[in-house]
Amino acid sequence: MPMNVQSIAGLPDRINQIRSLTAEIVNREILPRENELWRWRRDGDISDSEKNKSRDARRAIQEKVKQAGLWAPHLPEEYGGCGLSFLEHAYMNEVLAYAIGAAALFGVVAPNSGNQKILLKYGTEEQRKKWLVPLTEGKMQSGFSMTEPDNAGSDPRSIQTTARREGDEWVINGHKWFTSNGLAADFLIVMCRTDDPEGPAETNGKMTQIIVPTDTPGVNIIRGITVWGRSSDHAEIIYEDVRVPVENQLGQTGSGHQAAQDRLGAGRVYHCMNSVGQMWRAFDLMVERASSREVHGGLLREKQFIQGFIADSYIDIQASRLMTIHCAEQMESGADARTEISAIKISVPEAYTRVVDRAIQVWGAAGVTDDLPLAAMYQGARTLRLADGPDEVHKILIAKNVLKQYQAGGSWDFGS
Repeated sequence: MPMNVQSIAGLPDRINQIRSLTAEIVNREILPRENELWRWRRDGDISDSEKNKSRDARRAIQEKVKQAGLWAPHLPEEYGGCGLSFLEHAYMNEVLAYAIGAAALFGVVAPNSGNQKILLKYGTEEQRKKWLVPLTEGKMQSGFSMTEPDNAGSDPRSIQTTARREGDEWVINGHKWFTSNGLAADFLIVMCRTDDPEGPAETNGKMTQIIVPTDTPGVNIIRGITVWGRSSDHAEIIYEDVRVPVENQLGQTGSGHQAAQDRLGAGRVYHCMNSVGQMWRAFDLMVERASSREVHGGLLREKQFIQGFIADSYIDIQASRLMTIHCAEQMESGADARTEISAIKISVPEAYTRVVDRAIQVWGAAGVTDDLPLAAMYQGARTLRLADGPDEVHKILIAKNVLKQYQAGGSWDFGS
């Protein structure tokens, strides 16, 4: 079933055009060929010729994306992107996420996209030429190495991986895991607690992000971590006296904590718009099945239970979408959107889980197979409740922000 994307009244023509062009490529080039494009991920035992055929098909679509002017929407044109604004990119994501894996065909996929944004904001011109440009051109892969097995990922101040300054080098020691894309990466951006007498003294100010090529001596990639019973590209890595030049540091010493917040804030909005797009797909699949499956003397769509599923899912999707767009608008305007970011980070993955769960129930046994994208969606939705900070931390932040407003003598303005 193709995605039904119409112009939205009141939106700028450019955003409607972006959504329309994206939907055209998704519907024409990606959805009819999903199994062919990503079979190598699902079936690890396929032949090399089939893998090459799949790769060539993906590259052909990427070329069409570039011709349409939609490649790397998160980057400016001078660095190989199409220079969309934050809000334009958010609206694009809900369309793009409808098709599994489509983001990679548009040159925007984590962790490369997040690393590209960090290199763009905090990198020197030399670093951009050396790492950002090849990354955008697809000649390199990158990973993001922050989470540690023995420390709470929700509290970056607890990071124990250290970078000690010795002359013109940083010497890195530590233990990381869930380093995204760690198995394929040519370089990693590593969050370290820097030991620099001339750097900031406060806890957050000790954090610095450093570029580490994966072939550097002392970078020990232990394994790809199994997630939901399947191998993944999330790597466990031990850094043992890893030496890199001081010029591999991103930004000033102590800017790592702010860089992580910059990355995560925008990333949470993109994750939520991705979730909306995938809920949209699950909804269409659910209604399609309900309209064609006969059981107990009639179509599923005639059963009140199923009608309730459809209504509840419609509500979940609309509420999630409008909350996320409101948050994106706040961020685009430069307003303090921390409360809104935390709210969607909690609410949208929970709604995503419910919508996909209902779709699985309507499809029955087929819903939990790899014949449909629903099982992978369900796992992804549950994982999002941990990724980029667990729900509980965000609930605490929302409450603190609200109480602070009231304690200052004001009340909360839900209209802003």
